Amino acid sequence: MKVEDVKYLSKLILEAGEVPLVWGHFGVGKTDVAREIAEETGRKLIILVISQMEPGDLIGLPSREGDKTVFLRPDWWPESGNTLIMIDEVNRAHKSIRNAIMQLLIDKRIHNHILPEGTWVMAAANPPDEDYDQVELITDPAFMSRFFHLEITPEAQEWIAWAEKNGVPEPIRFFIDSYPEFLIRDTVVSMRLQIRPSPRSWYKLGRVFSRMSEEDVKRYGYVLAAGIVGAEAARTFLDHLEGVTKLPSPEEVLFGMSESLEKRLRKASTAELTSLIVRLNDYLERMNSEKAKKLVDSASKVAESVARLTELIPRDMAFSIVRHVENLSQKTSNFRFVYDTLLEEFAACPEISSVVGD
Repeated sequence: MKVEDVKYLSKLILEAGEVPLVWGHFGVGKTDVAREIAEETGRKLIILVISQMEPGDLIGLPSREGDKTVFLRPDWWPESGNTLIMIDEVNRAHKSIRNAIMQLLIDKRIHNHILPEGTWVMAAANPPDEDYDQVELITDPAFMSRFFHLEITPEAQEWIAWAEKNGVPEPIRFFIDSYPEFLIRDTVVSMRLQIRPSPRSWYKLGRVFSRMSEEDVKRYGYVLAAGIVGAEAARTFLDHLEGVTKLPSPEEVLFGMSESLEKRLRKASTAELTSLIVRLNDYLERMNSEKAKKLVDSASKVAESVARLTELIPRDMAFSIVRHVENLSQKTSNFRFVYDTLLEEFAACPEISSVVGD
């Protein structure tokens, strides 16, 4: 991804209280991303190059307090929550350092010291290949699942614009413009990670997705999801999301079948219609008092809408709706009156009766 895209997504992730991990070769601007986010949000930036730190540098030194051992705050510890902590060179740090970082990521604390409320944390790493002096590669899925993984690869024109703002001499900018292949040797970032979905990763993805606009989801949805639940789960999720968002909600169909809605359904694929029927049946099954009242008060409207729906979908799909309500009426006691009311209205509707009769 371009630097600006990585910065935009990192900011979204941080605002949701999660942690982005930016992967990229040396000199591509990972630290600049953190620096610009800090400047744009008015935060103090603390950079921890943990490959050069000892455990005591990170967690503080032990001290005696009465008959207890406590740890003194390390000198880098933030004074306020208006802070962005950048944990750099994550994959070159010793395991003892990464263990301490884990507590910072999970609990926003180290030993008895809790980060001030609102503190943002992000991380950066070099891709694991032979050019980097790494103690060991990070292969611990429990550790890596704490992050949203973002890959950064600068583009020539993006870098030229940045270089002009930062005073890089014109001859160098012109050279890169003419020979963009010399901007960076490695254009592919291989993280060698097998990111897998988990309940925690879906929760984290949900926190960020809730802050995204529809345009954000279209532009960044896949790359963001792939960086926390893996490529396969991300692709399936986005395909599902696209199908769901194209279809009307169950309430739109049951209580507001309009001409424009009929036109939308006429264009729907068999797979989309199948998904809609599943959602309609699920809506009718998940009953509560508010929904029960609405269905009973609008039973004739619901029957009319189902009748119009039978003209737009295969007959077996229409039959499945009625059959589902019949099954719910037979096995449900608390809201049986709702299903019985709907069945009475269905029986009085010739369009529905003809489908059921077949």
